[in-house]
Amino acid sequence: MSDILDFLNHLLNPRWIFVHFGNTALLILLAIVFSETGLFIGFFLPGDSLLFTAGIFGEDLRKNFYNIPFFVIILLVALAAVLGNIQGYWLGYKSGKFLYQKKDSFFFKKKHLILAKLFYNQYNSIALVISRFFPIFRTFAPIVAGILHIDFKKFMIYNVIGALTWTYSIMLSGHYLDKHFPEIKDHIEWIIVAIICITTVPFILTMKIKKKKFIT
Repeated sequence: MSDILDFLNHLLNPRWIFVHFGNTALLILLAIVFSETGLFIGFFLPGDSLLFTAGIFGEDLRKNFYNIPFFVIILLVALAAVLGNIQGYWLGYKSGKFLYQKKDSFFFKKKHLILAKLFYNQYNSIALVISRFFPIFRTFAPIVAGILHIDFKKFMIYNVIGALTWTYSIMLSGHYLDKHFPEIKDHIEWIIVAIICITTVPFILTMKIKKKKFIT
């Protein structure tokens, strides 16, 4: 059990993934992005910090994976995000009623589903783009879209736009920051903490506002 916990702890450390897994690091990156956007149990995975760190270690990723261009790596990550949202959509489409009746557990909190629905109701389909930059919301927004039976073609347009915007903006930020400031790798832990704070604080504030509106 302790070995599993140690692995999960390391899994939440993006640098550990890219340093220790070599040519399989990209596959792990794709699996995490898919899981975070396609399975409700993936809400705790390190989305933004993982993509940013992937950008910083972009050259290593490229060299360890058949020297493919970095923009192709980003396209693969975006594709994983698109497929993850499709999985989330069909999960909500087929199991919406069941999810609302499901009891809370470590991997599932009904309040997250309710907050995501309120978020979606406020921003409509554009929520699929905005939610990419908010932890938890990016996991539950496609599920809510499926529960609401949003037109699939319309869903796919915003799904693709959101995936490309999310992956390219964050991964390229890390990639070019590393090119101009190579020493950034020595301070990656602090940068990850900053990213977590930047993405989590707005979510907490939004969650409080939504909760008040929901109660009233």
